[in-house]
Amino acid sequence: MRRTIDRERILFFWPTFPARFHAPTRGRIALVGVGGNLGPVLRRFKKLATILASHPRVRLLATAPILRNPPFGYRDQPDFFNTLFLVQTSLPPRRLLHFLLWLERRFKRERPFPNAPRTLDLDIIFYEECHVDEPKLTIPHPHWMERESVIIPLRYLGEIG
Repeated sequence: MRRTIDRERILFFWPTFPARFHAPTRGRIALVGVGGNLGPVLRRFKKLATILASHPRVRLLATAPILRNPPFGYRDQPDFFNTLFLVQTSLPPRRLLHFLLWLERRFKRERPFPNAPRTLDLDIIFYEECHVDEPKLTIPHPHWMERESVIIPLRYLGEIG
């Protein structure tokens, strides 16, 4: 199912997006932004969800619907697909970041220039009540409130039954 927000933005609903996978048990809760605009992005998101649904250190709790939206920054590129993953983890924030960067590399992410097209982009939006301000990691994500790619899918996470 799809829901048109406006002429540039469409929300997609599939069996895995949105969905609840596990109830929280022990560990820290983090919200991860997931995006991409190169290649079979939706298939990549589903594979990523499958990996995290059974991972021992970063476990997928829930997903939001997928938003198709225009790029920002560098605009001469395809539209992006974005969603949110709610995860539970035993990894501290920096280790979680390193794990997410490893996943990006596994899915062939390259960084030729800022805001370049990408196969997969993973960002820590929140990590419980944690605040981190370091050169390579800022939590909460410094621009989350300005990004429709976070705000729109976030509205649906609380509605997942």
